[in-house]
Amino acid sequence: MAKRWNKSEESIRKKELVEMYVRKNKTIGEIAKILNLEQSSIFKRLLRLKIKSDPSKKNGYKNINYGVVIPGQYSSKLAEMLGILLGDGHLSPTQVVVTLGKKDEYVDYVSDLMKQLFLARPRVITTRGGHFVIYLGSTRLVRWFLDMGLAFNKVDSQVDIPSWCFKNKRFLVNVIRGLIDTDGSVYKLKSGNVQISFCNRSIPLLKSTRSALLSLGFFPSKISGYNIYLTRKNDLHKYYKEVGFNNKKNEKRFLEFNIGGVAE
Repeated sequence: MAKRWNKSEESIRKKELVEMYVRKNKTIGEIAKILNLEQSSIFKRLLRLKIKSDPSKKNGYKNINYGVVIPGQYSSKLAEMLGILLGDGHLSPTQVVVTLGKKDEYVDYVSDLMKQLFLARPRVITTRGGHFVIYLGSTRLVRWFLDMGLAFNKVDSQVDIPSWCFKNKRFLVNVIRGLIDTDGSVYKLKSGNVQISFCNRSIPLLKSTRSALLSLGFFPSKISGYNIYLTRKNDLHKYYKEVGFNNKKNEKRFLEFNIGGVAE
């Protein structure tokens, strides 16, 4: 049973909820993410504190967001967005969500990319732990991504890179960038060698990513556990020049290692 609040705690909780739910007009879902609680817990707090809930006043009521435009054709930007979603993204029945942890330098880039693609500015919230969550509410957009092969649970469904990304080299480059900017890392081994790694728990996605890298002229490792590695110095140079990073955190680490003057 939850601990009973004293008068002071109850006053603080009520002030907190009034500020977010009434004055800032945040939804129960948004507040739940900020406070790291279940939506049902927030709803119970509203009842307990006698704050009237009125979902009809919230933006995106029922998440039929007609302001979101579904792209009319495939593009390099859409391929990169798919890579980001396959990496750090997920779908709920009503929202497209990207959770970036504390990658604050990457938040603006992903938000701008979503706006360019769907002509609607996503919302960004920060959890108590400092994690950034970007989301765009639209059941139409969610259904569109589901039809493309994405899923509510990427691991259970063992998602894969959509086949259309393999029909154009630029699409393939961009989807790889999105994947490694999110689920990739750059680090130096004890031997002094540098690696770019990609980690994901969907085996079809790992296989397709390796296949994509091979088709682009790289020499990736075989799948080891849930990882693929680029270790050859020529591959690292090639990746930086031909694919690159939009996640500045990864790019900064890469340049710090200055692999054979790659930054020159």
